[in-house]
Amino acid sequence: MFKFFKYIHPTWYYNLKPKLDYAYFPTVEILVKQGYDIEKDIEYNSIDAQNRDLAWRAFQQGFIINTAEQGLDVWQEIKLPIEDEYRFFRKNFHKLWAVYVLFFRLITLHNPFKELSAFWKTRNVQRQSHVLNHFEYPGYNNFKSKLIEKQPLISVVIPTLNRYDYLKDVFKDLEQQTYKNFEVIVVDQTDDFQEDFYKGWNLDLKFWFQEEKALWKARNEAIKSAKGEFILMSEDDIRIPETLIENHIKTIDFFNADVSCGVFFPQGSTIPKERNYFKYAEQFATGNAMLRRDIFKKVGLYDRQFEKQRGGDGEFGLRLYQNGYKLVSNPIAYCIDVKAPEGGLRVAGGSWDAWRPKKWNAPRPVPSVLYLARKYFGNKKAVLMVIPSVAPSLIPYQFKRNKILKLMSLLLLPLLLPLLIFQVTKSWRLASEKLKQGAMIAYLN
Repeated sequence: MFKFFKYIHPTWYYNLKPKLDYAYFPTVEILVKQGYDIEKDIEYNSIDAQNRDLAWRAFQQGFIINTAEQGLDVWQEIKLPIEDEYRFFRKNFHKLWAVYVLFFRLITLHNPFKELSAFWKTRNVQRQSHVLNHFEYPGYNNFKSKLIEKQPLISVVIPTLNRYDYLKDVFKDLEQQTYKNFEVIVVDQTDDFQEDFYKGWNLDLKFWFQEEKALWKARNEAIKSAKGEFILMSEDDIRIPETLIENHIKTIDFFNADVSCGVFFPQGSTIPKERNYFKYAEQFATGNAMLRRDIFKKVGLYDRQFEKQRGGDGEFGLRLYQNGYKLVSNPIAYCIDVKAPEGGLRVAGGSWDAWRPKKWNAPRPVPSVLYLARKYFGNKKAVLMVIPSVAPSLIPYQFKRNKILKLMSLLLLPLLLPLLIFQVTKSWRLASEKLKQGAMIAYLN
């Protein structure tokens, strides 16, 4: 991809070359063969930049093919004109990110005359929206899925912790599913375990109490006990439409995909525009994703190095992608995130999220985040990930999307720099211990 991309997305799945390419970044020839017509941006100085920009736009607009096919090799490092790098950045990201990149390039001793000249020449480039021109798949609505006709057994996996009031709504939604051939497996870690809670539901329900508060252990044990051909990873504080299971299966069949990654959105809002269409998935969330059970035999279960920390689902998704599995982001199989104020991972962990510790002397980010970044992308990319992420993490969790507070966090950065250095250093050290110990990944028999 473009070299400057690493400055703000150094640990993106698609920065790594997979074992199988599904024309993730298509060439002009592939687009034409599939019936799509996207014009190159001839304002770029180099042909290579024009081709990479075209491939990037196709990816972001939701280009998907059903068979493995070699697309543009964006993983091959080539030198592009600096002006083209800035042009790509301005077209795709907020203008403040271009300022950040310029600043970072200058303080890392790149030629200031070339940098400032390229930055200035591209000052009038307007940011573009991929959402407005995304690809459509009109055949989906009338698609008769042979996979659904076969009625494979689905195993729905739900770990829970102190959330019976929310879990009952999940059960109610599951009872209303249009697809009926599924079992529900619950691993309950609740302090006051109530066996009676599980009585009376119109579900094929299995459950057991797990004394250890361990999310990834719970998911792994549930997967081991599952009888289904497919596993649907779910959660205990969501609301789901009655067609959720059906649309996961249908999407896997329609796109010949290995994984259907359902979309989340918070209660009271709607699906974000940039995720409201089919595209190759850029993340894997264990709260709403379906895949074949046999995949766990080949890539392993969840890495328990992430226990009581963050990023276990992201690491697993990256493992799937690297091993040549095809992940499709599925807006039809959505779920609503209730965001329960109590229970769940935050009870068992020591942070509000990946970057916000609950105590001043706790590591920032949680060590598992650096473990993931360093393991797959290396130390330099991990540092590039930390630099733009630290300041926004100073904003309290409940206000993390507030744009004004994000800007104010930059003012706090110099004041809190010694503390942040202490926290990041501690996280780096703990991540080093994880790397030395190695992955804790078991495999299905």
